[in-house]
Amino acid sequence: MTGSRLLINLLVSVLIPSFVGAQQNGKSRQPKEIAANPEMDRLAKVLAGEWNTAERMEKSAFSPGGGSRTGRAHISLVAGGASLFAEFHSNGSAGKLEGLYLIWWDKPANTYRFFVCFNDSSVPCKLRGTAHWEGGDFVNDYQEMVEGKMTKCRDSFIHITPTSNTLTAAVDAGDGTMKTLITTTNTRR
Repeated sequence: MTGSRLLINLLVSVLIPSFVGAQQNGKSRQPKEIAANPEMDRLAKVLAGEWNTAERMEKSAFSPGGGSRTGRAHISLVAGGASLFAEFHSNGSAGKLEGLYLIWWDKPANTYRFFVCFNDSSVPCKLRGTAHWEGGDFVNDYQEMVEGKMTKCRDSFIHITPTSNTLTAAVDAGDGTMKTLITTTNTRR
């Protein structure tokens, strides 16, 4: 079984039912999962919870008019504390965004793995690089096709406090620097 197929089977058979089971009468409750390892514990301590989100898109080739969205996110440990599952919903002048991400610790590779799904009909789900800690920032490095060539991209959770954090989505500007395209402020509910 290929890695992608195994991951999809994992989502369908374990994670999605775990998350759906946490939904009762339209109300979300925080699962009582305990992190399976110190790496997931560190991540869950800063990202797990119920969040209000506010996104701001910079004017760029990806978003010529800029834009914004507001919404909510639910993030929790699932699958026996081995993975962190996030589901988010937002809408605004930048359009509707529905999605999820899944992060887990790959012990043999000594790195976090990232899997994402968005309301994108052409490629809704994909593995999205690896992640690591840079001091107090949690960083996901990956590559995307931009104007016909593979380009370095980076999502960074920065300014992490117990009640808020900021997620920046950046792309290689072509000169080795990263240009921020989207800034999302997350505030704990």
